[in-house]
Parts: sequence; structure tokens; C-alpha cells
Amino acid sequence: MRRPGRSAVLLAAVCVAAACARTRNYVDPAGPRFAGQFAGQPRPRGIRVVSFNVKYGRNVTGAAALLGGDARLSGADVIALQEMDETGVECLARTLGLNYVYYPASVHPSTHRNFGNAILSPWPIEDDVKVVLPHLGRFRKQQRIAVAATVRVRGELPLRVYSVHMETPAGMGPEAKRDQARAVLQSAAGHPRVLIAGDFNGRSVAETVFARSGFLWLTRDVGHTISHFSWDHLLTRGLRLAGCASVGSAPNALKVSDHLPVWAEVVPD
Repeated sequence: MRRPGRSAVLLAAVCVAAACARTRNYVDPAGPRFAGQFAGQPRPRGIRVVSFNVKYGRNVTGAAALLGGDARLSGADVIALQEMDETGVECLARTLGLNYVYYPASVHPSTHRNFGNAILSPWPIEDDVKVVLPHLGRFRKQQRIAVAATVRVRGELPLRVYSVHMETPAGMGPEAKRDQARAVLQSAAGHPRVLIAGDFNGRSVAETVFARSGFLWLTRDVGHTISHFSWDHLLTRGLRLAGCASVGSAPNALKVSDHLPVWAEVVPD
């Protein structure tokens, strides 16, 4: 009979040890005990933020229905959009009753229409600028941008918002992507409350640039937002989540885009 190999013996030993590990039991009827009383207490009045890549801005009618009809997205204080043209942004803003600012980054070679980012809000939008991100895409030589503006939430709280759309992994290497993130970070310097929202075409810069610079990565654990990838994100500085369940993605039942919209409810930190 063939004897089991060394690795098999070690694996069996580990399994036996795990199975025989002692359990810590709580036998005292008095505890440990955990309780709380939150009924009747007012919830913090949060700021609802949304980001959505609307795939070439093709299905604006569906996007309006989704943003206005889904309970997680409707009534948002800030909406960051990507892959839009000026006609689609105006239509969405008019339909939803919002103010907006939009800047195109390029004329897209597939649609032959303007291709850029927007910020929408029911509140006043001030001091908007286009942040031109460094480096062109490897193949199409396409420019990427962030749109920045200050949103006066409820007419008072100034929130500096960035709607970003970074280059794809195929179109740009990691260091160049970090350069794009640093350009946004530099623009945001000096603003006490910042929201960075959009399609990052990856996850790494959220950690290596923004989180390491003090930003709270709200959507770290949201999961897939396009196919098998987690590319759409929200990061904040000077803000925190209103609650433990105040962030997520919204199922795109209307098939508006290949991306899912992401949302969060935040309060001043």
C-alpha cells in the first residue's frame, strides 16, 4: 500500500488540530450582553451622493428613470456622471430638475460626439473648472479629465466635488494612472470637504493615492460595478458615512449602461 505523502500528513494534522481547538463558551446567564436604544432618535440628515457611467450617454431616457425612480439614487444632493455629451446632460438635468456643469474631454472616435464628465445637483454649483489629467491613452491618444465644482449643499455647506474618468488599464500603466490621481489630489488641496466620484477604471489608485492621503474610501467593499470588476468609486475627505448601511450600488434593471451606479449617504465629519 502506498503511504501518504508528507504534505498530506501535514494537511491532516492541521485539520485535526482545527477540529480539536477549544471553543470559548459563554455560560453566565448575565452576559455578555449587548443592547441599544435607537427607536425614536432622529437620523443624521445626510448628503446623498451618486456616481454613474452612462456608457457613451446613449440611454439618457433610461438613466433619468433609474436616477429618479430608484430609492437609493433619487433625491441625490450630488450626481457625478461620466461618458456624457452636452445634450444628454442637459436632458437629464432638465428632467430631474437639477443644476449642472459639464465639460467634454474629447470627441469620442466611436460615437463622434463629445465625451466627458458632469456634476448635477439641486443646490447651487460654483467655481467649476476642468482638471486636465496628465498622459494620453496608449492607443487612441485620448484625453482624460476631472470636472470640479463647489456645491453649496442646502445653500450652505460647501462641498468640493470631482467627477473623474481615468484611463483604462490597457491604455495606461500604473504609474501614469497614479499621476492622473495625483493631479486630482493636487487640485483638491485646501478644500476641507471633498468628494471624488467616478469611473477609476481600476482600484489601485483609490488605495495608493487617495486613501494614503487621508481620503475615506467609501466604496471599497461594494463589489463589482462593471462585469467582474470594481471600477466605480466614491472617496471623501471631511465627510463620513451616515450609517453602516449607507453605501452601495444600485442594480441596473433598466440596462442603461454596462456600469452600475454607486451611491452613499454622508455627513460632515
